[in-house]
Amino acid sequence: MGYGYLREISVDQVAEAVKRLCIESNVKMPAELSYAVAQALEREESPAGRKILKQILENHRIAAEEAIPACQDTGITLVFLEIGQDVHLIGGDLYDAVNRGVRAGYIEGYLRKSVVKDPLFQRENSGDNTPAMTYVEIVPGNSIRITVVPKGAGAENASALRMLPPHAGLEGVKRFVVETVEAAGPDACPPYVVGVGIGGTFDRAPLLAKKALVRPLGTRHGDPRYAVLEQELLEEINQLGIGPQGLGGRVTAFAVHVETAPCHIASLPVAVNLGCHVNRAARVTL
Repeated sequence: MGYGYLREISVDQVAEAVKRLCIESNVKMPAELSYAVAQALEREESPAGRKILKQILENHRIAAEEAIPACQDTGITLVFLEIGQDVHLIGGDLYDAVNRGVRAGYIEGYLRKSVVKDPLFQRENSGDNTPAMTYVEIVPGNSIRITVVPKGAGAENASALRMLPPHAGLEGVKRFVVETVEAAGPDACPPYVVGVGIGGTFDRAPLLAKKALVRPLGTRHGDPRYAVLEQELLEEINQLGIGPQGLGGRVTAFAVHVETAPCHIASLPVAVNLGCHVNRAARVTL
């Protein structure tokens, strides 16, 4: 499929794509997300929950038609780059280009800037939502797949990591995931998309959980055992009664996505990264 020859791609193309995706991801909700809200509306029995879900759908429509953010928290910008090994990037530094794109997108799109320069001693706003959190993966091929995710603080702050002992097993993993969602309650703006990373290391599991959120709604894990786990977790979470925006109801989460990686024999890392009811993402392939 076009592999085997070197292809030059300018970092200026990356910057332009990131700029466009920053705006698009904030104002145009993925079609599968709007569909999930509509499906949830059919299942929800709580009057308050149904009212909230109708408002969410209306919010999606207004955001797209008027090109305004679906949520006032336009997030810290996550940029996932899947770069083909037969790509030769030219024209400058890749990370500078990504931040140039974020800067232009957030300024030209009139998006709220939410990044501080220093986490503790100098919490001064950078003024342009940079730097982005950039994740690079080398893959086969000669193209670049770019995914931009504006990650709001409410959902991010409710996320968690636990280094379980291996003997905790399946039940320990399920208990930790459900307890994390229960502890979040209404704070991360449900209904949620729940990203779960299992395996890897202390740092890898949270990245797996983040990547799980990027997976399109309606898809299942390729391993049928984990697909069953996703469904079981979704059912348990939706029995918590938190409901849309925490006002009670049957729909606390739209979906649970699990991603996995091999791990050490003495470890069972598990991370939960929550996505709020505007679990936003936009992507393009160069």
